[in-house]
Amino acid sequence: MKVLVATDKPFAKVAIDQIREVIEGAGFELALLEKYGDKANLLNAVTDAEALIVRSDIIDAEVFDAAKKLKIVVRAGAGYDNIDLAAATAHGVCVMNTPGQNSNAVAELVFGLLVYTVRNFYNGTSGTELKGKRLGIHAFGNVGRNVARIAKGFGMEIYAYDAFCPKEAIENEGVKAVGSTEELYEKCDIVSLHIPATAETKNSINYALVGKLPKGGILINTARKEVINEPELIKLMTERSDIRYVTDIMPAAHQEFCEKFAGRYFSTPKKMGAQTAEANINAGIAAAKQIVAFINEGCERFKVNK
Repeated sequence: MKVLVATDKPFAKVAIDQIREVIEGAGFELALLEKYGDKANLLNAVTDAEALIVRSDIIDAEVFDAAKKLKIVVRAGAGYDNIDLAAATAHGVCVMNTPGQNSNAVAELVFGLLVYTVRNFYNGTSGTELKGKRLGIHAFGNVGRNVARIAKGFGMEIYAYDAFCPKEAIENEGVKAVGSTEELYEKCDIVSLHIPATAETKNSINYALVGKLPKGGILINTARKEVINEPELIKLMTERSDIRYVTDIMPAAHQEFCEKFAGRYFSTPKKMGAQTAEANINAGIAAAKQIVAFINEGCERFKVNK
C-alpha cells in the first residue's frame, strides 16, 4: 500500500515526521513529492499511488486518469474545491477533507485582521475598539465557533446565521441566532465570512447584501475568493466611503481595490488562514489517520464526494 504526499507547498518537517509515523506504523509505504512545480511530475508520481495526501494542489480529471490504483485522496484542510469531485467519483476514488484541524488558526487570523483594520492599519491615527461591537458570523461551522469563542474574550455582541445549523445549536454556544443573511448584515457592524464556495454561494456576497451593513461596516473574508461578487463590491465601496473590506484571499481585482480604496481595503499576499505550524501538523496527521482508517476499516466519516 503506497501513500503519496504530493505538496507543491510542503508540510513542515515535523508534520512529515508524524505523518510517516502514522503511515509506516500501519505497515504502509510513504512517498513524498514536494515542490514538484510542473504538473507532469505529479502525473508521473501518482501512477502507482493507492492513497494521496494533498494541500491546495489541483487534483483534476487528468490526475485521476493517471492514478490507476488510487483509492482515496485526503485534502489536509477544510476546503476541497481544488479537487474535482465528479472526476473522483467517476474513477471510484473516495475524497475526504480534515475539518476542524485549521479552525483555530483561521479564527485567530480573523481577529489579527480585525484589530489591524479598526486601528486604521496602524497608520498612527485614532481607531476604534472591538469591545461592544456587533459581530456577525456568516456560517457557524468549526471556524465560526472558534471565532465566537475568541469574540467573547473581546467583549463583542455576537450573532450568527447558518442555513444548516439549528438555532438551538447556535444559541447553546452563547451566540444570538438570526433568521436570514439579510438580518445578519443589517444587525452587525462587522461580518466575518465562513461559507464554502458552492454553486449556491459563489458571488452571493454582493451589492445588495453587503449594502445592508450599517455605517462603518466591515466585511472580513477568510473563506473563499469565489463567494465575493467583486464588481458589485467595488460598486458598493465606490458609493459608500464608510465600508471596509479585509481578506486573506487576494481578489482578482486586487489592484483596483488598492487604487480606489486606500485605507479601507487590505489583502494578505496569499491565503494564510491555516498557515500556522500547529494547523500544518494537525491537518497532516489527521489526513494520515483517515487514510489508515479507510484502508483498514472502510471508514468514510469525512467523505465529501458521492
